[in-house]
Amino acid sequence: MSERVMPGRTDGLITLVAADALWVDLTADSAVPTASGAFTCSPARAQVRYVLLGGHVVATVRVSNGRWSVPEVEVRRAAAELNAVGMDRQDLVRIGPFRGAPRQECNEQTPLRWRRRITGELQELGGDPERAVGRPYHLAGIDWRQILVEQTRDGTQRTWWLPRAVVRLLDAAEHAETQWVQAARTRQASAAVTEAPSHPRQARDAGGRQKTSPEGPTASLRPYNKELEGQLYSVLSRKAGTSRRVAGWACAVCRAAPATVLDHCHEHGYVRAPVCQSCNTQERPDHLYSNDIRVANRYTRLFHTDTDDWLRHWHRCPGCRARTTLPLPHLAAWTAHTACRSLRPTHRAPRGRKPCGVLRVSWTGSQNAPRSCLLTVAVDFCPSGEHRVLARVPYREAAERFRAWLAETAPAVAAAAGPDRLDGLPAQFRPVIADTSGEDLALF
Repeated sequence: MSERVMPGRTDGLITLVAADALWVDLTADSAVPTASGAFTCSPARAQVRYVLLGGHVVATVRVSNGRWSVPEVEVRRAAAELNAVGMDRQDLVRIGPFRGAPRQECNEQTPLRWRRRITGELQELGGDPERAVGRPYHLAGIDWRQILVEQTRDGTQRTWWLPRAVVRLLDAAEHAETQWVQAARTRQASAAVTEAPSHPRQARDAGGRQKTSPEGPTASLRPYNKELEGQLYSVLSRKAGTSRRVAGWACAVCRAAPATVLDHCHEHGYVRAPVCQSCNTQERPDHLYSNDIRVANRYTRLFHTDTDDWLRHWHRCPGCRARTTLPLPHLAAWTAHTACRSLRPTHRAPRGRKPCGVLRVSWTGSQNAPRSCLLTVAVDFCPSGEHRVLARVPYREAAERFRAWLAETAPAVAAAAGPDRLDGLPAQFRPVIADTSGEDLALF
């Protein structure tokens, strides 16, 4: 990074205008596009004693002449962290709008709320980000307009998407801002309790920079170490303080973003681990109906690129680990995407051959009655109208294929699974799933 002399530097501090120019200069070659006005334009507010840059918090300081400044070293550190972020523009996460989504609470103390801000901005512009050109708007110093992707479903419903790396950055920024404000409030409350009202000078000092500008940006997230393993989600979700406890962990899958939700197995009811919103969305099956899912492109990451991490995560459920399987929707997606890959036809394309249509897998029956459960793998949107049904795979055969693939692909995960691997299972077993056919009744 450049170490050129910055104008307006005093004791390591530079003015907001100089910091803004430095931020844009240092991040010019970053994979994540940045915006000017990170310090000087909305939603940045120097008066709240901090500014967000990527996932980093930079403190603002009011110098003797009454103007606001920031530490130059913190700007350079935030730029270095952003420059190290890799971004895949094809790996997208939907950010809105969502039908029936709960309305976010308005908290003026943490003004980022980036999903709400993007949705509001696009609705104001009629959904056209091009109309926002020239407007001084950014999020944590990131120019989201350059990387926003709009998709139209059924010719009417428009949805907005951002690369997963940027979603994680903005989630980290929102978490960092929350932690910063909470730390400032704690210091303020502690100072109010400990300082005697008979010392007005001390009270003024406590109300100055040291009280409202914490020394560090955020408390570091602690890694998840199986603290919730074997617990039932139905019980844990009703306990007071669970959400606050989850927010203190780093995501158990990507280990980079703050956890926001408690992921659990819908078949067996056990908690898996706290995960971030991005990872939770990535693993969620793309249901068309309750027994019909579309195999999206993200399954390439789940079953190829990041296979080991996701298999370990799914097998945090004691039921799935003991049976050496996956929940039915995930097993169905694996069957279509991996086990039946060779059956998917291809068509000519300008650059070689392209896989035909979109994979879809449905099932009759359920895992409760494995003898009668049947998976059907089909192709939708075939250009020639052919290849409708590729294969019909019984549930038991799909489970056996998965076990064999697991032993070959992730031997460490396979070695920790199976009915003879009972360590980590709850002491009191219960039939989590009942076999309604009367056959194959098992404790899983």
